[in-house]
Amino acid sequence: MQENRTIYEILLQEKEKQELADLVSFNQKTESFGLSLSQKEARELAACRNESLRKWRRVEFGKSILTSLIWTFCDSPYLNQDNYAETLQQLQDIFYEFKNETSDRMTDQELLNFMREQFDGVCFGDASYLEETCLSRLAAGIRAGYTGFHGTDGRGSYHGFNQETRWDADLYMEALKDLCWR
Repeated sequence: MQENRTIYEILLQEKEKQELADLVSFNQKTESFGLSLSQKEARELAACRNESLRKWRRVEFGKSILTSLIWTFCDSPYLNQDNYAETLQQLQDIFYEFKNETSDRMTDQELLNFMREQFDGVCFGDASYLEETCLSRLAAGIRAGYTGFHGTDGRGSYHGFNQETRWDADLYMEALKDLCWR
């Protein structure tokens, strides 16, 4: 038994080394957006991924979702170098949570597309709002039988769940002018 454990540990260590190298090499693709991960941030992100997998009782075979997550979000106007690593940590935890909450009825890409669209749209870059509102509503809808995301690859699916009243910039400016001229 000790021998198998040692082999497993060696394989796990090698896999982690490769994942770290992949994350750092991915900087070549994200630097054009002003984003990169240091070795330390990549290690922390991988550690957080392992923690999220344990927390949500998930197993990942093959490649980590991190590179897909990074590629999906790297050109978001709400990401910058200062919040990049922290936001990725939040988003990956949210991803695993909602893979569970949707009972794996969405593909990884459908969920990533939905997350990105809402993150940039109604959430204005707020990962907590994404988790607590948009994804909670979507998951409840999916558990109730909603499947409209399949034909759209996860895009354009929130309009049926969106209960927020949207504000209009022109209307806001008009109201502000009215307040100022009183």
